[in-house]
Amino acid sequence: MQLAVEDLETYAPVSLYSPGMTEEAFLAFCERFPDYQIEYTSEGDIIIMPPTDSNTGFRNGEIMRQLGNWAAMDGGGRAFDSSTGFFLPSGARRSPDAAWASHSILASVRGSKLRFPVLCPEFVIVLKSPSDRRKKLRDKMIEWIEGGSLLGWLIDPEHRTVTIYRPNQDPEVLRNPSSVNGEGPVEGFVLDLTPIWGEI
Repeated sequence: MQLAVEDLETYAPVSLYSPGMTEEAFLAFCERFPDYQIEYTSEGDIIIMPPTDSNTGFRNGEIMRQLGNWAAMDGGGRAFDSSTGFFLPSGARRSPDAAWASHSILASVRGSKLRFPVLCPEFVIVLKSPSDRRKKLRDKMIEWIEGGSLLGWLIDPEHRTVTIYRPNQDPEVLRNPSSVNGEGPVEGFVLDLTPIWGEI
């Protein structure tokens, strides 16, 4: 598979098709492009995304700060940032912008020799950036829920919406909320959206 860094800088995000990619092949591919976020869908598509813009980077950092602070106080699990890759039961390798997994879920893969053992966090947050397409993000959220996540938030700063995904339910859209309350696995977590809606 021939692809150069200069191609990414011109065309990113880039999507390639490589069905049946092994863990070793995926990791080797990621090592070729260390500055990019790379995901792999259950259909065999490799998705290569460029670094985020400054607004998205700030928002993502703020989301992670709030979730990380809550996780540290709650003590029931761990928070993960956007550089974390999760290997879903479908075969997809995905990276949410923020995630939380309970200690019991993490214990189920402890000791695995795989870099990406099958593991789906109970809670995920996906933040829409200017280059993201909404349909792709909706499909990604459904994939998280089908993979085992119990709660997912898709945050769209441009339209100031938070779409809440839950298993066996239609998505719920919150319009211009000042905050959003966690439930289920992250009961007690409250995300303050005021800094997320602003510009840096």
